[in-house]
Amino acid sequence: MLVRDKMERKLIEGLAPQRLDIMDESGRHHGHAGANPEGESHFRIEIVSKAFEGKPQVARQRLVYSLLAEELRERVHALSLVTLTPDEVTKRN
Repeated sequence: MLVRDKMERKLIEGLAPQRLDIMDESGRHHGHAGANPEGESHFRIEIVSKAFEGKPQVARQRLVYSLLAEELRERVHALSLVTLTPDEVTKRN
């Protein structure tokens, strides 16, 4: 199973997101430290979930990191996160 698919499954199960976008940016980091020639080493995740309500950004990121601990330990070198609540998305629009 692809790393992206594993992360998606874990985030859906753990956070029941209203929106989840997982982008593999590994190709942009070819030759950099931590880059895996096979890809799936650098990701950007944008997630909207009620689970983030009342939590500061650091707590939101820790929650995501805890769900993806295995992937971060084994394959993922870099993870960029955008973590929003549904209300924050509404205020942005």
